[in-house]
Amino acid sequence: MTDLSPFHITRKWPAQHPERLQLYSLPTPNGVKASIMLEEIGLPYEPHLVSFDSNDQFSPEFLSLAPNNKIPAILDPEGPNGHPLPLFESGAILIYLAEKTGKLLPQDAAARYETIQWLMWQMGGLGPMFGQLGFFHKFAGAEYEDKRPRDRYVAESTRLLGVLDQHLEGRDWIAGEYSIADIAVFPWIRNLVGFYEAGDLVQFERFANVRRVLDAFLARPAVQRGLNIPARG
Repeated sequence: MTDLSPFHITRKWPAQHPERLQLYSLPTPNGVKASIMLEEIGLPYEPHLVSFDSNDQFSPEFLSLAPNNKIPAILDPEGPNGHPLPLFESGAILIYLAEKTGKLLPQDAAARYETIQWLMWQMGGLGPMFGQLGFFHKFAGAEYEDKRPRDRYVAESTRLLGVLDQHLEGRDWIAGEYSIADIAVFPWIRNLVGFYEAGDLVQFERFANVRRVLDAFLARPAVQRGLNIPARG
């Protein structure tokens, strides 16, 4: 059995099943990427809640694994060459798990890079823009009298939804087949129209293809499970 005790993070979150992949996360749009992926591929794992209410993400134990203090992060006891692998950044985790299991990332080189490009599109554009829109619409930024910052992110978020909607015309999923690109993108869209309550701002009803694929995504049993992992205490 792999000994995970050298990893400082296990002092705050002890591994009850050290032979399983350890997940450190919270059910946010980025956090559920990892839990949904793990549910989809069926890889045994042990989830640990990183509570923002308790500032767990700033604890020395969490920072020892994820120095950028962002969730999710994983510790795989069976990493490359049989050695434990600590990993942070949701996109990197998706690619790693796909390559480890041979699932949800095409083997064909052209299709593989098409999938990765949409993953990067989410990480570099959709996620940051939606996050800023959420701040200026629902959180502290909502108190700002000057609405130009909010409107900037509304406009860019709307543009990105248009890009995706056009791309999805005639497609069941972003890269044709269900993949890590969908797992990256659709939790953020769900969050935008649900938790952020910004559907009217971006005129979400205009994007019928996005709505269609979002519904198909949310209907998947693995997605439904992964959206609530780790369970909040």
